[in-house]
Amino acid sequence: MSTNKFRADFPLFKAIDEHADAVNNGLLYFDTAATSQRPFIVLHAMSHFYATQNANPLRGLYDLSERATKAYEDAREAVARFINAKEAREVIFTRNTSESLNLIAYTWGMANVSAGDEIVVSIMEHHSNILPWQMLVQAKGARLVFLNVDKETGIIPESEYAKITPKAKIVSLTQTSNVLGTTNPIKKVAQIAHQNGAIMVVDGAQSAPHIPVDVQNLDADFFAMSGHKLCGPMGIGALYGKLSLLEAMPPFLRGGEMIEYVTTESATWAEVPHKFEAGTVSAGDAVGFAAAVRYIQSVGFDTIMRHDNALAEQLIEGIKKLPHFHIVGNKDGKKRSGIVTFTIDGVHPHDIASLLSDEHIAIRAGHHCAQPLGQYLEIPASARASLYFYNTEEEVSTLLEKLSHIREWSGYKD
Repeated sequence: MSTNKFRADFPLFKAIDEHADAVNNGLLYFDTAATSQRPFIVLHAMSHFYATQNANPLRGLYDLSERATKAYEDAREAVARFINAKEAREVIFTRNTSESLNLIAYTWGMANVSAGDEIVVSIMEHHSNILPWQMLVQAKGARLVFLNVDKETGIIPESEYAKITPKAKIVSLTQTSNVLGTTNPIKKVAQIAHQNGAIMVVDGAQSAPHIPVDVQNLDADFFAMSGHKLCGPMGIGALYGKLSLLEAMPPFLRGGEMIEYVTTESATWAEVPHKFEAGTVSAGDAVGFAAAVRYIQSVGFDTIMRHDNALAEQLIEGIKKLPHFHIVGNKDGKKRSGIVTFTIDGVHPHDIASLLSDEHIAIRAGHHCAQPLGQYLEIPASARASLYFYNTEEEVSTLLEKLSHIREWSGYKD
């Protein structure tokens, strides 16, 4: 096992490396694009909150509640700094990226989109960045427009951006594809969107763990992300929105804490961000989310990107040498954010994943919540190995060795 100092930060990998031969018997985890592993520091931060600060934030006037409130708002500050939001109150805590995108559709979208308007997305989007917009166009009599990708490179051709016209009200694009690994030029697209009078929404679920995000530099109007994909807990995410937009939007959910004043007939809303955080907040998860982004910052994106690229190149170059294997999308490991998707002639991706599971290797198989992309590429299912800074060259070598036997194990005599 090559030296990887970060593995000892993670309970799962520490146990594997100390108590099993990770190359032969221990789990090899290549499904970070679905959910990352969590370091001790995140688990300890959450445990410390519940052990020493457990009270309902924002509501109590006693010391314990005030400390809980401070921990919760400090977490918001940490997430805001992570993406370079102008103000912490531009960050709303949600359950995940999916909820964040739905929040935009049901609030800004319902208030601003009309019949005949267009919402522009790409064919590579995760279902979470398609279904809310499908709902919105159906409700409003608007139209959903798709930007296509080059099937070989996985990149949106320049000519496709001409589909963003003055009819567009929303342009919503993934920054990094969870299937192709493609990172889109969000700053450029935002400029085109704004020139045509549209807002720019960014699905940052896959980009935030792998590349530095600066929402001000991108000029994104909204940016959605999930904690569990960047070493944080499940069930917590964040939505960044420009303050002027958030202040003008109606609330998404209604109930406790998001109000200023309630009568028997009406209500007025609390200020941003609390207007969008109804009920008792998930404070322990927010604290864990903050610990995760601080941990990612301590690792450093230079380190993460260098490691992602090196391992993706190793895996792609190895797959290229295997007959009957096909890389989906760009074959340059430096353009994949650690995501390598492939198919094998004659072997269903579910069988690939099952056979590798028997070898203690975890990958993802299926449509990856991106069925329109699969239909466009005429690849209804594929296998995906997603790599992160805690994976090693030896693990990738083992994966390649096992992959070389998949067709043999499936009954082929190559």
